[in-house]
Amino acid sequence: MDPIQQLNSVEVYRNHWMTVREDGIRRPDGSSGVYGVVDKPDYALVIPMDGDRLHLVEQFRYPVGLRRWEFPQGTAPDLAEVPAHELAARELREETGLIAGRLEELGLLDVCPGMSSQRGRVFLATELTAGPHEREPEEQDMRAAWFARDEFEKLIEQGEITDAQSIAAYALLLLHERRP
Repeated sequence: MDPIQQLNSVEVYRNHWMTVREDGIRRPDGSSGVYGVVDKPDYALVIPMDGDRLHLVEQFRYPVGLRRWEFPQGTAPDLAEVPAHELAARELREETGLIAGRLEELGLLDVCPGMSSQRGRVFLATELTAGPHEREPEEQDMRAAWFARDEFEKLIEQGEITDAQSIAAYALLLLHERRP
């Protein structure tokens, strides 16, 4: 049984990518409260790797007002739930034009479990073939580039790569590579 009981739920906002709701709750001690929850479909994040190189995309991230390098990632439009493997292949092709001959799942990430229900699956894409990208209108300013792994790590250390999902995905890659 959950330690927090949901008493009611009211949707306060909706668009093609997310809903926001307020849940009235009761805590184990009997006191009441409110949780604000952002519901988004699960996403896929892809680490395109060719030898010692990683392929990243860079775009303007409106909420933080900055351009940011990150691994290709995203959800399906219109709040659709799409199988993770299919979504990963689509995001990779859409944002980079790359097609993976091999797509291997590395793990699961929770975006911000204190306020969002969204979860993400991380994939390693190898045996890559280049093709044209198929970016959405929101991605028209996107750039893509290859980075040597040591350069990628330096950009994290310098605060140039700050996307939490990309950094956590890289940790999953490092753990994957250490497995026998």
